[in-house]
Amino acid sequence: MTLKKILIVTDAWHPQINGVVRTLEATAHVLKQQGHEVCIVGPDSAHGFTLALPFYPSIQLTFFAGRYIRTLFDTFQPDFIHIATEGPLGWSTRRLCLQRGVAFTTSYHTRFPEYLAARLPAFLGRFFQTLSYSVLRRFHALSSAVMVATPSLETILRQQQFSRLVLWSRGVDDTVFQPIREKLATYDSLPRPLLLYVGRVAVEKNIRDFLNIKTEGTHIIIGDGPDVDLLSKEYPNARFLAPLEGRALAHHYAAADLFVFPSMTETFGLVLLEACACGLRIASFPAPGPLDLFSSKEAADFVVLNSNLETAVQQALLKEDNPSVPHNYIKSYSWEACTKQFFDHIQAPLPEERLTSFPSNDG
Repeated sequence: MTLKKILIVTDAWHPQINGVVRTLEATAHVLKQQGHEVCIVGPDSAHGFTLALPFYPSIQLTFFAGRYIRTLFDTFQPDFIHIATEGPLGWSTRRLCLQRGVAFTTSYHTRFPEYLAARLPAFLGRFFQTLSYSVLRRFHALSSAVMVATPSLETILRQQQFSRLVLWSRGVDDTVFQPIREKLATYDSLPRPLLLYVGRVAVEKNIRDFLNIKTEGTHIIIGDGPDVDLLSKEYPNARFLAPLEGRALAHHYAAADLFVFPSMTETFGLVLLEACACGLRIASFPAPGPLDLFSSKEAADFVVLNSNLETAVQQALLKEDNPSVPHNYIKSYSWEACTKQFFDHIQAPLPEERLTSFPSNDG
């Protein structure tokens, strides 16, 4: 295999802890192990004007980075360019690629239109959902390949008239995320069963449906976000813990009794793989992500998908608690397989409509 220089530009990067960051980090790690040279550009005040989002201080966006991106193109001279997000760094990189007539790939990680709809009154939500799909469709239109995580998301985007969609799945390190089943002092005094949620604490994650479940035991939330203070006051019996990563997070997964996934707007749900790798049973809505991941009949041994989340929880707790079953189920979801898909896709040729349209003023 010929070794390549790969430039990945993302508006989502450290100190954020989310599926986008973990996916890009793991993919870059495998690419480097294979000998490729990878450069990841994320928000940085040295690249331009950087601003933290209101209510989301961990999410920073860098504007006016065109000069930095242009210099990087000239010095790094990448063989392949991947634009991971549709933020200001993504738009700057897209514009330069179009100006220079070079190919680039993109990925669709976050369902922003649905997030907007969840945060706005119904009539405004529908308007901005339609508008944001139009903007996103334009962003991805001239990409050589638009990478999506699941067939369900591919179907949704085809209905929105996106093209050149390709599947790029996800992985999990099952040497880190394992069914350890060691007790944690943090949970010793808490009533069982322990119902666990891991992820951003925000309205679009539908966490109230999780917290409103009437059952014995304890609701545990691991993560950060704009609604932590509000929900922790509203639900004083729940336990809200700070974000965790790696082995520390794996211990918390493995110490729980059930993983609950309330989100209806995920593009995949990387935490589902991590929970399975740690041997947890799963309760979820039948939403994109869980529907794709748990489509085979073997998943019925430890997963319940139900439009009533409380029913899903009750039924999942009745299933046999056999950690090896979910752990073995996700064996095929490796970061090596994920990275192979990514590398195959970034080699996609320029779309035909771009071959005759340079120089382009689009962007």
